[in-house]
Amino acid sequence: MQATNQKEKKIIERKIRYDSTIVETDCVLLEVKDQKITLFHKIEESFTMKGNSYELTIPKGSYTLAYYWKDRPYNLYIWRDKNGAYLGSYFNIVKNTHFTDAMLSFEDLIIDLLVFPNGDYFILDEDELPVPFHQFENGVVQQSLQDLIHSLPIFTSQTLPLNREKYSHEELLHLSRFNGQ
Repeated sequence: MQATNQKEKKIIERKIRYDSTIVETDCVLLEVKDQKITLFHKIEESFTMKGNSYELTIPKGSYTLAYYWKDRPYNLYIWRDKNGAYLGSYFNIVKNTHFTDAMLSFEDLIIDLLVFPNGDYFILDEDELPVPFHQFENGVVQQSLQDLIHSLPIFTSQTLPLNREKYSHEELLHLSRFNGQ
């Protein structure tokens, strides 16, 4: 595992929602490299994302491998269950991603992309936009989403296998946050 030299360094993920509310989550730092940071987070409470034609439940005991980039307009959560099986992925369209030794922060731009293991995907939260999609954030969010959708074949064929190789389930089981210690 490409962990930092520090032993299980804790870091806070700070999500600044579009309405300026803040959500903070305790995570474990896995890697910092150039413009990218990777975090681990254990799912403490089950949650379900539902729409007209989709539903995905992430059960308690699962975990997130979260990727953030200073130079990309999105971040990525990859979910695995307690046995390491891939459950799905979630891209947030974001801006102003920053990180320090103790905190990662980003501004959430409402729109998300949910990707299922079979490659199907759904755009989430369009109904929450304060203006029509093409006008929201001067069209930047819509363009970022379209670029992301066009890159999904690369994500599923390259990024997911590399993720599993780099962060094996067996290695992640030893994180004290995952084991509840």
